[in-house]
Amino acid sequence: MKSIYVFDFDGTLTYKDTLLEFIKYSKGTFRFIFGLLLFSPLLVLMKLHLYDNGKAKQQLFAFYFQGMSLTTFDTLCHDFARDKHVLFRPQAFQYLQSIKKQADQILVISASIDNWVRPFFSTIFSAEDSFQVLGTKLEVRDGKLTGRFITPNCYGQEKVNRLKQVLNEPRQTYSIKAFGDSRGDKELLEYADQGHYKPFR
Repeated sequence: MKSIYVFDFDGTLTYKDTLLEFIKYSKGTFRFIFGLLLFSPLLVLMKLHLYDNGKAKQQLFAFYFQGMSLTTFDTLCHDFARDKHVLFRPQAFQYLQSIKKQADQILVISASIDNWVRPFFSTIFSAEDSFQVLGTKLEVRDGKLTGRFITPNCYGQEKVNRLKQVLNEPRQTYSIKAFGDSRGDKELLEYADQGHYKPFR
């Protein structure tokens, strides 16, 4: 039986939501606050479940990054992971270190953009290839970000869908341990053989 470990990223492995932290890092505090104020009505509706959170997130992302070259964006992502590695929970780091050799596969399934999630693992662990990151993917045209996402918002059942896409053998051949911290991880934790809620607090 193959041993699979699946982790949510924001809030589970990190202390904070990395989307907001990345915006603040790359755009500065003033523009960060300005954008949040501008989009505050939409964000309130999202929190009340009256507006799709994937659409809200995409609009916020487009406001800050639409038109930026992919090269510039990827450089920002690597710099962010390097400079903000303190966002990673020490308990989570220690646990990941402990399972690296015994796990057949370690997956990180996140609604965050995989461009900045993936570098955390090469920066902190010096072993990016040991972790498969399934995050939100960006649309790029002529080398520039369009501001749109090409994958569904990775929340709820979508996390299970993304996991199933990479498991190419019957479900019963896997022993799955999942780790999450929010309502968006509920379906993933229920799908796993072992679900761990807020494990690194």
